[in-house]
Amino acid sequence: MIWLVILVVILAFQFVVLFLGAPYVPTMHKQRRVALDLLELKPGQTLIDLGCGDGAMLIEAAKRGIKSVGYEINPLLAYIAWVRTRKYGNKVKIVRGNFWQKKWPPADAVFVFLTERYMERLNQNMKNRFKKPVKLVTYGFSISGKKASATKGACFLYKY
Repeated sequence: MIWLVILVVILAFQFVVLFLGAPYVPTMHKQRRVALDLLELKPGQTLIDLGCGDGAMLIEAAKRGIKSVGYEINPLLAYIAWVRTRKYGNKVKIVRGNFWQKKWPPADAVFVFLTERYMERLNQNMKNRFKKPVKLVTYGFSISGKKASATKGACFLYKY
């Protein structure tokens, strides 16, 4: 029985890596704080976390009074994020599925930890998905050809 559980967990993670190219790599606590500091969001504003993993960024945002919506394609991680964020009530929403294909709500900012090969696609999506100005913080990778408004460590702030 334990082997079946292990196999299901491995398959859930490998499916995402093999077919969508986005492995689960958690953003460390310090980087989450840096990203939120760069975004300068105020309580009541909304953050979208693309690929929210276990919900750590959503929790960090909720502690600051920021509403957040996290997208996660891995069903196991989406469930973990949902369990971890339940105590924050309507401040946090988890959406299971591929964020490229889902509708994004109106937001003040977006956070993402994507690999370099997806950055141009993200750049185009940011230009087309929002009607009002929005900020984006990427962690780990910058958007080639777009000048960041600010950088701190491995976090890059962009304004759209």
